[in-house]
Amino acid sequence: MAVNKLALIRYKTIDDCLRNRFRKWTLEDIIEKVSETLYELEGITSGVSKRTIQADIQLMRSDKLGYNAPIVVKDKRFYAYEDPAFSITKAPINNADVDKMKEIVGVLKQFNAFNYFDEMSDMIARLENNLNKSTKQSGNHIQLESNKLVKGLDCIPPLYQAVLNKRSLLIEYKSFKAQQAQQGIYYPYLLKEYRNRWFLICKAKKRAGILNLALDRIIEFQELPNEEFVAYKGVDFDRYYEDLIGVSKSERDRAQKVILEFTNDHAPYVVTKPLHHSQVVLNKNEKTTTFRIDVVLNYELEREILGFGECVKVLAPRILIAKIKRRLAQTYQRYEIEKMQTLK
Repeated sequence: MAVNKLALIRYKTIDDCLRNRFRKWTLEDIIEKVSETLYELEGITSGVSKRTIQADIQLMRSDKLGYNAPIVVKDKRFYAYEDPAFSITKAPINNADVDKMKEIVGVLKQFNAFNYFDEMSDMIARLENNLNKSTKQSGNHIQLESNKLVKGLDCIPPLYQAVLNKRSLLIEYKSFKAQQAQQGIYYPYLLKEYRNRWFLICKAKKRAGILNLALDRIIEFQELPNEEFVAYKGVDFDRYYEDLIGVSKSERDRAQKVILEFTNDHAPYVVTKPLHHSQVVLNKNEKTTTFRIDVVLNYELEREILGFGECVKVLAPRILIAKIKRRLAQTYQRYEIEKMQTLK
């Protein structure tokens, strides 16, 4: 049963009233107190109706929210808890709630991000411990992909705060192609994950355009409180990345029509797990199925295609055909060189 914020405020206020044993509470007194609280916390000036409070009390008495509050009416006028020590804040959760919470904990533990945020990790660990105290521990029933050996994950909490609070950063970064690390001032806009690898989407102070910095290549970084933050003024990032597989894209890149022909023994995998949300089937015959996706041509797309091996053939565009053929030829050449060296 969904409970909104205002309802929770009302239940908590009624609970506070009934826990106060130094005053006798009529229904009118409770209505007045709830109205005052709603005004103080939410600025609501219309108050609350008698019918609403009566319904709240009936709900608190019931098991629908798990409260089972022992609310009684004394002298046919005054509301109180029959048990002076009762409070809805102390009410035990029912078995259904425990099972649901255990499911949620199991799922959260599987997310890679569970290891990134210390506060969340702490909270879930305590919750799991309390649940295991009251119930028989059981194994997880869901397992998600994660890679705890990926470098740079410890950077995520402070980088997230920098993005959230719009803080300029001094970053020391060493790309795979660079011989030595370089320092620069960056304005962080977004944290993006692709296949268990995280990237900081940002702008460099001395360079035009949007960049993506792999977190595992960041050597060191620090906030620059005296450096004015340059806000991102481009299109929404959801739109910016909607025509992309991966993270590699410049602001000048535009999606192209990519035509891929798959063998029919592998086509069902592509149908059930599309390469991109733009994917459509163009043609199907006895041997092959042809798909089209509208995406930016980048390194990640090439890796995706090469990962299908002999099951796929690129039909368009020509520039992508040439790149895939060249890479396959280089792969073949490596095997041939190895073969010749073995025969010597």
